[in-house]
Amino acid sequence: MANDTFDLVVIGGGPGGYVCAIRAAQLGLSVACVEKRGALGGTCLNVGCIPSKALLHDSELYETTREGLAGHGVKVADVTLDLGAMMKRKDKVVTMLTRGIEGLFRKNKVEYVKGTARFAGKREIAAALTDGGERVLSAANVVIATGSESMPLRGVATDEKTIVTSTGALALAKVPKHMVVVGAGFIGLELGSVWRRLGAEVTVVEFLDRIVPSMDGELATQFQRLLERQGIAFRLGTKLTGAKTTRAGASLTLEPAAGGKAETLKADVVLVAIGRRPHTAGLGLEAVGVALDEAGRVAIDSHFRTNVEGIHAIGDVVAGPMLAHKAEDEGLAVAEIIAGQAGHVNYDVIPGVVYTMPEVAMVGRGEDELKAAGVAYAVGKFPFLANSRGRTNGATDGFVKILADAETDRVLGVHIIGSDAGEMIAEAAMAMEFGASAEDIARTCHAHPTLSEAVREAALAVAGRAIHI
Repeated sequence: MANDTFDLVVIGGGPGGYVCAIRAAQLGLSVACVEKRGALGGTCLNVGCIPSKALLHDSELYETTREGLAGHGVKVADVTLDLGAMMKRKDKVVTMLTRGIEGLFRKNKVEYVKGTARFAGKREIAAALTDGGERVLSAANVVIATGSESMPLRGVATDEKTIVTSTGALALAKVPKHMVVVGAGFIGLELGSVWRRLGAEVTVVEFLDRIVPSMDGELATQFQRLLERQGIAFRLGTKLTGAKTTRAGASLTLEPAAGGKAETLKADVVLVAIGRRPHTAGLGLEAVGVALDEAGRVAIDSHFRTNVEGIHAIGDVVAGPMLAHKAEDEGLAVAEIIAGQAGHVNYDVIPGVVYTMPEVAMVGRGEDELKAAGVAYAVGKFPFLANSRGRTNGATDGFVKILADAETDRVLGVHIIGSDAGEMIAEAAMAMEFGASAEDIARTCHAHPTLSEAVREAALAVAGRAIHI
């Protein structure tokens, strides 16, 4: 049993953990990262963000080739789906990226320890090695970055074949005739869109009376309309009370959320996507006295410190949106703090994106939130229907909405539904990070013709002076 001493040991090699490890090494610290999966990148890279985006892109190409090219003067006959090839491409993308992170570890002299970590003491991490045996690492500082896992639904057992989590939904062997998605959040709507494009009938069951509750209400309403137009059916205000597998697939029992008569719904595949929960089990946090909050997350202060000196936590395992880029920002910040610098994360400017088609992107506060807080604000909107590039590309669905303080004109929130919304939201986040006003965006020259001109027009519309509507 070897004993190694490091300035920092990071538990978890996901977006938060591996970024933290690399940044700390850049700052001159000796660093080890313990990861049990056998591949770096965490849930995001292996069974989350990256494989889902590969399938979203490829399924969009398939549907566009089948149904969308003729309107652009391109005729293609006998388009067929090779699901196996699509899955192989997805897996290849994941493998290349995970190996890329291993290369970054070698470049930055981060020691990659393959194994399952637990606290053996406040300054000691015992790693049960994947290849057998145990290695004990001593560290002046530890960062917990163990991420999250799919939230189970009480009374519904997943088998990753018929009743699946997002992991199983990324690896189905064939296109289901009918997929039921339980949960109308980012994950459920993205994966539901993938399989709908590939030929499945998709029904989304949601306990609440709206989709994506964290989204601006107007944006969510428009988003649902567009998804319904694409063929996705919604059962809102409905709860799943039972599920059992059958020879033909699954039989679900549904009831109105407000109470009422139960009914049965049949499906070939059921995707349970009701959210995620922090992964803290097996770490031995109790043994060293690390406190959790009421939601089972690791409790931290504004400098990512737990109640135990030298132990920090970031990412999905702590409070805040469960987003890879939020974890990355926290990884950078905590590494810099440990190295004696002034790391910081601005939680008011963390964008969120749903990678459907059209995409939905948002940063800052929505109208519902501003109204509840009693903040006076002005609204500027511009539709892609009036955008030149949107017209030329045939991407006219959606709009840009900018919310600005009624008195100071400072941008409080930007909400986009449309093609490439996830790319355009970066401009809005940059503007908000620098405390920009709507006037600042409006006076910034945007290239013509581009979709991003709609952002400028929405900023002009805040003051009632949009040009093209």
